[in-house]
Amino acid sequence: MLWIKSLHIIFMVTWFAGLFYLPRLFVYHAMSNDPPGVERFKVMERKLYYGIMTPGAVLTIFFGLWLWLGYGISGGWLHAKLALVIGLIGYHLYCGRLLVDFKHDRNRHSHVYYRWFNEIPVVLLISVVILVVVKPF
Repeated sequence: MLWIKSLHIIFMVTWFAGLFYLPRLFVYHAMSNDPPGVERFKVMERKLYYGIMTPGAVLTIFFGLWLWLGYGISGGWLHAKLALVIGLIGYHLYCGRLLVDFKHDRNRHSHVYYRWFNEIPVVLLISVVILVVVKPF
């Protein structure tokens, strides 16, 4: 079980690295006016989303399900964590939608929007870690 838990944590860290960095790239992309810079952001965002974030998310969920179903982990804290994970999946998918908008030069938000948007995974990470470590219920 410790190997599975370790892999779950490793891929969770990978996923969150992307969840923290992609919206930051969106901030800079939204502020960019020069065509070479815009194209560079598009490449960076695509590689981050498809090369790091999405594999990290899939493997985090895979090993988390293995822990949950394979080892019978349960409790009220787990239900709350699962609800937050569903929120993270929604956030991830919304990032993908924003990525497509940037790819087609259809960004509709300012850099200020993305600065606030970038704070959502911070709140979710803090909440998940507290639920897993403290198990308040």
